[in-house]
Amino acid sequence: MKTIPNAWLGCTDKTIPLVGFGTAVYPLQPSQTMRESILRAIQLGYRHFDSAALYQSEQPLGEAIAEAIDKGFITSRDQLFITSKLWCSDAHHDRVLPALQNSLQNLGLEYLDLYLIHWPVSTAPGKHEFPVKKEDVVPMDLKSVWEAMEECKNSGLTKSIGVSNFSCQKLQRLLATAKIPPAVNQVEMNPLWQQKKLREFCERNGIHVTAYSPLGAKGTIWGCSQVMGCEVLNDIAKARQRTIAQVIF
Repeated sequence: MKTIPNAWLGCTDKTIPLVGFGTAVYPLQPSQTMRESILRAIQLGYRHFDSAALYQSEQPLGEAIAEAIDKGFITSRDQLFITSKLWCSDAHHDRVLPALQNSLQNLGLEYLDLYLIHWPVSTAPGKHEFPVKKEDVVPMDLKSVWEAMEECKNSGLTKSIGVSNFSCQKLQRLLATAKIPPAVNQVEMNPLWQQKKLREFCERNGIHVTAYSPLGAKGTIWGCSQVMGCEVLNDIAKARQRTIAQVIF
């Protein structure tokens, strides 16, 4: 596998690999296959791994990292870019730091490269459930939650902080009071949902956009299922003697 290029991460002095390996598998549960897949990805050259408390993939990811070092696929954890996310039930000021500490314990790491607010939603504490139940949703104090995220960065437990699934309006609210602007907004994006307005907003404000489910997500409860079956993309791929995935990337 060729070396994956990096991009500057928002308004920071950090960089992020442009291609990452997602670890969300529905139904959301850890597995031996997940750990083996991550280990193989490290061996092939992937250096950016995206996890989340909700995915239950932190522990398998941590085990794969430790084994990769032991086998010599990498020499240290510092060669990897590790992202994890704060779930809605922990999106309360006093629960943010403990949630990050729990993620680090699951991963067996001393720090993250990037920690994201998973959704601009708060739910009743104690439930890691998806989809979120309407009756569990409570008002989100975005200002105080972001202040706690800033404390996580200032403490050194994560090198950068950001958000996921935030709209332009949500980002405007956040930027109005943030002392540290979000380095990243991770959103669903693919050729059939290009998010032009959001991408332009983020570019103006120095926020790096990361796309999840760029190939769609057939058979899950998120992601567009029509991407890989798109006739236009298929025609382009045939004309260029490439796969649809290669055309998209």
